[in-house]
Amino acid sequence: MPAKEVPAIDPEIKDTLAAFGASQTQLEPIGAAVRGLNLASPTPPPARVVQALEYIMAERGCVVFKNESTLAAKGFLQASCWWGGKELHSTHDVHPATPGGNPNLFRFSNDHHHGIKGVGPQWHNDGSFNADTFSHAGYHMVRAPEQGGGTHFASQVAAFDALQPELKTYWSRLSSVNATSGVVHPVVHTHPLSKRSCIWLHLGMTGAVIEKAEDQNAFRLLDTSELRDLCHRYNDVLNAGLTNGYALAYEYNGCIFIDDVAEAHRAAPKAHLSARAQGLRIMHRSPVRGVQNLIPNFGLPIRLNIFGPSPLGDGVWQGGDLSFRWDGNVPMRN
Repeated sequence: MPAKEVPAIDPEIKDTLAAFGASQTQLEPIGAAVRGLNLASPTPPPARVVQALEYIMAERGCVVFKNESTLAAKGFLQASCWWGGKELHSTHDVHPATPGGNPNLFRFSNDHHHGIKGVGPQWHNDGSFNADTFSHAGYHMVRAPEQGGGTHFASQVAAFDALQPELKTYWSRLSSVNATSGVVHPVVHTHPLSKRSCIWLHLGMTGAVIEKAEDQNAFRLLDTSELRDLCHRYNDVLNAGLTNGYALAYEYNGCIFIDDVAEAHRAAPKAHLSARAQGLRIMHRSPVRGVQNLIPNFGLPIRLNIFGPSPLGDGVWQGGDLSFRWDGNVPMRN
């Protein structure tokens, strides 16, 4: 499937940032780089500037900030609260090396002494086990590896646009069930800011997918073959639009904020090389509370008991950390 282009940045947004003394550069194929904005400031920018940046993230997926001075954990977390739900939503383990044991910093690394290893090898959105998911997420490169590596990002808006019409119709009748929480999300949803259709599926944390019948009020579970095919197609369409890891994020002190309901991401394979092979990598992630539930369509409940018996008969219904393994040859940890 060919990738589709994401919208260019609106000139009014450029003017809004310029009036505040900030500049932006459109990145390709997605994202934008912003300079001249102090993330460590204890007070957020004016509402019009925050909204402008949120619209960039909604349309183009992410904003990359180049910081002129060292960004401490406190400043990073303060800036994380500028967006979306405007507060942090901790849901993860705290690594012993996390500064101050702060539960809002998810610290990961390619060395287990410095952070949690092996995170996020498959396309996913952070907080998918929550009904509201995370509205945004931040990534701060505390220690950049000498041999590169990165994170892949892909627009879920452009991915929907790239689907054939019959797949758009079919995927719009699907809802995923999270394997660890039973939360139900639509596979296609409308973004609250851009009002554009986005695809949504966590390739490492899906326990079932429910299909709404085309011409009647009935539901069924996808079977193993159907769910495997869906995951491969989803993986393929995001791969077609990925960008190869945003080098800016993997420079020391680089910082990215993403719209977590418009952009999927995954760790590049090289990001999981050993510290001996790649150089030590340490990154902090911040989770931003969602602004609204990502409600399933067709009257489906927001949560099902994925650990109990299937309510819809035969088909894939698998709860637990293992989730559904759609490809035995790829790492699935998240």
